[in-house]
Amino acid sequence: MDWVTCSHAAACTGIARPPYGLCLFHLPPDRLDAELAALAPARLLDLRGTRLDPDLLARVLAAVRHRPGRTRLDHARFPGEARLAEVEFAGDVSLNGARFDRLASFYGSRFLGNVSLVGAGFGRELSFHGARVLGHLCLDAAGVARDALFSEAVFARGLSAERAHFDGHTSFDGAVLGETASLRGARFGHTLSLRKLRGGACFERARLLGPVYASVTGRLSFAHAQAGAGVDLAVRGGGVDLRHAVVDGPVRVRLTDSRADLEGAVLRGRAALSGRGLAGLDSLRRVVAPELSLTGLDLSTCRFAGLAHPGGLRVRECSFPLTPRGVRLSLGWPPLRWFTRRRHLADEYGWRGWSKPVEVVVTTEGQASLRASIDDRDAASGVALDGTQPPRKAGRRWWRSPAP
Repeated sequence: MDWVTCSHAAACTGIARPPYGLCLFHLPPDRLDAELAALAPARLLDLRGTRLDPDLLARVLAAVRHRPGRTRLDHARFPGEARLAEVEFAGDVSLNGARFDRLASFYGSRFLGNVSLVGAGFGRELSFHGARVLGHLCLDAAGVARDALFSEAVFARGLSAERAHFDGHTSFDGAVLGETASLRGARFGHTLSLRKLRGGACFERARLLGPVYASVTGRLSFAHAQAGAGVDLAVRGGGVDLRHAVVDGPVRVRLTDSRADLEGAVLRGRAALSGRGLAGLDSLRRVVAPELSLTGLDLSTCRFAGLAHPGGLRVRECSFPLTPRGVRLSLGWPPLRWFTRRRHLADEYGWRGWSKPVEVVVTTEGQASLRASIDDRDAASGVALDGTQPPRKAGRRWWRSPAP
């Protein structure tokens, strides 16, 4: 402890109140009244390591008129219900290592600064329902034994809960994240609900033992995550990162003007991805999915190399890229080829060494002029000279036989 502790007992970690040498919990009644009378709204409230039962906590909040300033409650102990609802914290709040034996409720509270709960322990429920945090909320390495509610809350500068564990139902329904939420390495023992969430959230390497339901306006990342039950995601105006994720249950992803990446994912249950608007898929490389259906997606840049179960793939109403149009010069014979366009996989561009399309226009005089749209100045001619051969398709070919 980096503060002078209470002299009442060696086990008491409460900060000593000068000149008594006792913490607020162990002060005699007359001296306690004097200390509480000295508290003022929007001023520093330092109760580090102090035991705060419901009666003492209520008296402290009444003394500061439910508007404390900078609040320091590191390693404080709350043996009963900690009801901090409808409180306005005018400064930063620090509750690192605090212990809540029963309910911890910040329902509807307003935080004008940052909130730190690093390593805090919650023996029962935690509620930030309807809270407003103008700063950043940090719950790294915290533990919640029962339900955790962050629904309808606003986190102006996002939140962090890396390596935290939530053993009960966890809800972010209707929450607003001004910046992204980082929950890397977190563990969720029950249902995770992200319905009507606004803002991005990162669950990289998270362990999701219960089902996941999400309807998000923003970006979601479950890269390297492990999900033991079903995953149902609806994402608008952002993206979904499922690279190297392992999901044992069914997967359903609905994209609206968003993109998804499944590279290296293992989807053991039935998986379905559908899209609307500018929805697309970036990669299916090395994906293990016995049953995978794709509907209404842009697959013009999607890579399929290493797909483990191509026989289980079903594609409907998806768009694929077109081969380059026009002519092609090569070192083989014939040196000049004209071929028609067809749809193909994006992987074929790499196999055949194709660049951007080259278009041939034949004038009325019978002279051909090449029109190439290529960004690389070194390939300004737009003609591939690497000897690769495009597939032969029915069409007109223009060349002359060599002179005898």
